Amino acid sequence: MSILVSGLSAALRRRRRITVLLLMAAGCVSYVDRAALSISSTAVMADMHMSYTQMGMLLSVFAWAYLAGQIPMGLLADRFDSRHLLGAGLIVWSCAQMAFGLMHGVPGLFLARIGLGLGETPLFLSGTRALVRWFRPRERGRPIGLFNGSAALGPAIAPPLLLSIMMLWGWRGMSVAIGAASLVLAFVWIRFYRDPTDLPLAAEARDALPGYDAPVAAVTARALRQDLGYLLRQRSSWIVTAGFAGVIYLTWLYATWMPAWLQASRHLTIDQAGLLSALPQFCGFAGSVLGGFIADHLAARGVTPLNACRTPLVLAMLVAAVATALTTLHTGLAVTIVFMAVALFAGGLAMSCGWMLGTVIAAEHRVATLQAIQNTGGSFGGALAPAVTGLLADRFGSFTPSMLVAGAIGLGTVAIYQFGLRPADAAPHAATPIDHSPRPAPGSTGRNKE
Repeated sequence: MSILVSGLSAALRRRRRITVLLLMAAGCVSYVDRAALSISSTAVMADMHMSYTQMGMLLSVFAWAYLAGQIPMGLLADRFDSRHLLGAGLIVWSCAQMAFGLMHGVPGLFLARIGLGLGETPLFLSGTRALVRWFRPRERGRPIGLFNGSAALGPAIAPPLLLSIMMLWGWRGMSVAIGAASLVLAFVWIRFYRDPTDLPLAAEARDALPGYDAPVAAVTARALRQDLGYLLRQRSSWIVTAGFAGVIYLTWLYATWMPAWLQASRHLTIDQAGLLSALPQFCGFAGSVLGGFIADHLAARGVTPLNACRTPLVLAMLVAAVATALTTLHTGLAVTIVFMAVALFAGGLAMSCGWMLGTVIAAEHRVATLQAIQNTGGSFGGALAPAVTGLLADRFGSFTPSMLVAGAIGLGTVAIYQFGLRPADAAPHAATPIDHSPRPAPGSTGRNKE
């Protein structure tokens, strides 16, 4: 990796770092926006006279909208500049978040959450595409791990931040305030980010960055046939999609219901539950970041790229499933928080490694499309988790069945990844050490798995 970085000027290295930091900020803000309803759920339920089942549906409608936009947005992300696509998404979700605080009817709340889900759709697809453009395969683990870590950092910083704003302006003012912050970030991203091809780079710098043979624009029918159609015919695409559904189900259960779960089962106030839920979420952030470093470390030790991602993912999901089931034991509050922290740490690690699998399995110009397919499964899991949890809580008067179901889904996810993926599923570029890989000749398609 040092050989590659040495070809970059200090300005370009700084641009890469700032790009990663801005993507982390966007990921963090997006999850603060998502977590806002989780933190304020009991207040919204009281104000709008909603049941657990209704709140579960409101929490899940975001994921259904997110799911609907995945594949179309993945095709767009593989073909259009991340600067404008992600910038547009930031603007849409910022406006939707502000609108949520202005609604005075339940249907309006649902519409605002749908807008939030659609607006956030480009984030991880277009953001990963930006990282693929700036980092070669074997140096992507750390930036992708940091980027995915923002998905856990957001919910971790959300409780103290959002509770402080709620104390001043209530849940409505909180929604408007964080939506406005997202809008500021949108303009910063659009102002700063540039694709490498848009910059006047010296030959040495171009040699140190990924090649530029990936297509940027294509006729829609051709894109559907050559990219989406091709990927949907691959067994590996369905394996990572099913597996990611399990990963997100387990982690999103905590992200959506943990404060309410602590209030109901431990009789805590909204402030106490919100602050206590921050600790496990910080552990989730640490796990997400560590996942990228572990994958890079294993690859540097000679482990195949596929196993460098899959092995820690499988072990982490096993730990997360067991820890989630253990939260149902009648232990002290401190022990329960520890179980949750372990589950989210392992879940965050699994999420980063699972997201990196897309860059291992797909050719570079199909990464966003495959990850859109994979994230469709993740969105399905994210939609089911809050809805099923709310239904079970109303049915049994307890969150225990929900945690046991999540643990069982986690064990199923372990089996999917462990036995579903094969060495042949890795794309050719994933097995080539980047420190010694020549740049492809003009017009070549060396990264095409076909």
